[in-house]
Amino acid sequence: MNDKQKLVTIKLIHTAIWVFFNVVIFYLLYAVLINRIDKWIWIGLSLIFLEGVILLIFKNICPVTLVARKYSSSDRDNFDIYLPEWLARYNKQIYSSIVVLIIIILLVRLLS
Repeated sequence: MNDKQKLVTIKLIHTAIWVFFNVVIFYLLYAVLINRIDKWIWIGLSLIFLEGVILLIFKNICPVTLVARKYSSSDRDNFDIYLPEWLARYNKQIYSSIVVLIIIILLVRLLS
């Protein structure tokens, strides 16, 4: 496999991981909005927490991005994932905000 094929494979994997976490986050948002607090909330939050720990360990850089850097010299924000560049650039801010909103709603549900 040449470098271009390796980068395409990494981008596909990275995009699949991104889609997975989108499903988790939007399930969490849906569940707290309808007050469906069950084991899946805690599993989802655990996955998000684990992702956060991994990002902290890698100094706020996805480890998949580090692998992709070996196969590209691009400085574009979406060189390693099939997303629009603006979304790749602001991905952490957008989804962190949604997760904070989920946690706030969850706390309100649990404390009321």
